[in-house]
Amino acid sequence: MPPDSAPVPQRRPSGVSAILAGLLGLVLCGTLGYLPVKEFIAYGIADLPEKANIVLGLYLGAALLLLIGTLLTFFRVLAGAVLLMLGALVSIAAVLTEAMLLAPDQLAEFFRYVFRFQMDDAFVRVAGIAGGPLVFVLAALPPTFRYLRYEAVQSPYPSAGYPRQSW
Repeated sequence: MPPDSAPVPQRRPSGVSAILAGLLGLVLCGTLGYLPVKEFIAYGIADLPEKANIVLGLYLGAALLLLIGTLLTFFRVLAGAVLLMLGALVSIAAVLTEAMLLAPDQLAEFFRYVFRFQMDDAFVRVAGIAGGPLVFVLAALPPTFRYLRYEAVQSPYPSAGYPRQSW
């Protein structure tokens, strides 16, 4: 490269996977956050059994991780993708923990009721099981990280187009 020529600007990476991960993370956040809010309003925290509070805390924690991860991803911060991946893993863990804590001997029956939508608020559990891996994969894709890490190269020339004076 000749010394007088300007560096060749890199092509801006596509943000499709990052934006999709953020949008799906936001939808999953709202869906997972619905269940604890509904239960806490209906019964209160003190009236619920300890196991139910653990499960609802996991749902709420997943929703908060997904919300913060979505906001950071929309502001193009790399930590947003990491938080989206953590929130997706916690959403899967919340559904699996609910099944193991509340129906340890009847796991197959629990998931049969969930996927047939015969359980109250079964859509929350289906969203956690189906949406969690989807958000995780979209947030973990290399184009997502490439988009979030990309910084535009500053031109060595001022915006008016005149070259700098080098005295």
